[in-house]
Amino acid sequence: MKSTGFTLETLKAKVQALTRPERFVHILRVAELAQAIAEANGLDAQRAYLAALLHDAARDLPEEELLRLAPPENDVERSHPLAVHGRAARRLAEAWGVTDAEVLDAIEGHVYGVTPDNRIGMAVYVADVSEPGRGVNAEIRELALAGRLEEAYRQAIVSKVTYLKGKGVPVHPRTLLAYDAVLA
Repeated sequence: MKSTGFTLETLKAKVQALTRPERFVHILRVAELAQAIAEANGLDAQRAYLAALLHDAARDLPEEELLRLAPPENDVERSHPLAVHGRAARRLAEAWGVTDAEVLDAIEGHVYGVTPDNRIGMAVYVADVSEPGRGVNAEIRELALAGRLEEAYRQAIVSKVTYLKGKGVPVHPRTLLAYDAVLA
């Protein structure tokens, strides 16, 4: 792993200190699932666990702190500041010593989606949307655990875009890029 200056236990404590108890339990479920998905798909399970452990580190921060860490880059983020929590979590991870670019991209991309070459990011994205505590997307989780990560990721992205469009909610430009990439 290309990261220095931290231990997983130190990072867990930092994340736990910033999140509500129910969020922290979600984070741990996502980390365990991302690790299992990584193992099932021949990926580095440690890196997937690390990215998932940090993915929601900024999720419970006050809006002002989110925007300080990750200033909005588009109208969706200006209208929905919570959309920057992945980028804010990336900034925290960088401050805590994480330097692995794929892990950092996975942390940031868990909100919007990642490019198809970031398989760690795909594992984290799928784990986040399908962890058992959510009570949804079991079929996506099962695909990923069966070694069919790309298919699971495609289904997760398409499902998200379909859901948001159906609700009349603006879709983040990066999510649309991920959507176009999985359909290409």
